[in-house]
Amino acid sequence: MSTSGRRGLPTLVLLPPHDPVTEGWQARLEQAVPDLVVLRPETREEAAHALAEADAAYGTLPADLLAHAGRLCWLQAPQAGPPPGFYHPALVAHPVQVTNMRDTYTDHVAAHALALVLALARGLPKYARDQAHARWAPHWDPATVLSLGEAAALVVGVGAVGAEVGRLLAAFGTRVVGVDARRGGPVPGFAEVLPADALDRLLPEADLVILTVPHTPATEGLLNARRLALAKPGAYIVNVGRGATVRLDDLAAALEAGHLAGAALDVFETEPLPADHPLWRRPDVLITPHVAGVGPHAGERRFAVLLENARRFVAGRELINLVDKSEWY
Repeated sequence: MSTSGRRGLPTLVLLPPHDPVTEGWQARLEQAVPDLVVLRPETREEAAHALAEADAAYGTLPADLLAHAGRLCWLQAPQAGPPPGFYHPALVAHPVQVTNMRDTYTDHVAAHALALVLALARGLPKYARDQAHARWAPHWDPATVLSLGEAAALVVGVGAVGAEVGRLLAAFGTRVVGVDARRGGPVPGFAEVLPADALDRLLPEADLVILTVPHTPATEGLLNARRLALAKPGAYIVNVGRGATVRLDDLAAALEAGHLAGAALDVFETEPLPADHPLWRRPDVLITPHVAGVGPHAGERRFAVLLENARRFVAGRELINLVDKSEWY
């Protein structure tokens, strides 16, 4: 770690554009970590100048700005799963260590996922549309209700969020199985957690398929026409992970064909979801506009990760939430 910044101390740059949540972070960091210089440039030009003396940075660092960061050792991503393009080839090739904000929204996203599951299980998308038209239309067919105590759920991605979703589902008596590229069992609430290559074998057995997996080169388009055809007839799809993991046109086609019972989505391949997309108008689909992570304390949790890593960086200790840049998480 270089220590030749202003006053002979390591330098951290808070990169623009800034949002109201990070207002005051510069002063708080310098007070909490006296051996760290914190810069907060307002423009890209000022950021390029600041990066020339930076040992660390917080924010998004495109290739043109990275080119100015000759001695950068650590980059703190501002999200758990940054948007496409964050891990560009120049950043992946650069020796800089990247950390992310994983496990800062776990409770919020898991609660949102359960809300979507419960809404699908009880047919609430239909009743919400009926309410909008003041239409009293009870549906008495028991086949339209998914009994969670008799259901099997497949959680795709058993990180912090996926593990919490599984734990909550298990409380309803649901048999929960997970697949994950890195994590194995045992995980509380899960009957088993298997490698990612078990997905095709498990899809035909699941009444609920819940995606919490990050967007990586391996998960882009993960749920496509071929895999949706493998899904159990009458299954439900829930995605609170990343939109690029589900091919929306393939999902719409599977719903239109009657192969799936319904879907609930918080994230989409294209955001906002185009107004003319058929998923908007389906009575068996519930849509929320990428708000699963909304909830109290999110800003403070993000600051806590940055502060902990800033302290570790200055002390020369291993950082938390390290990312494999080639896999984007």
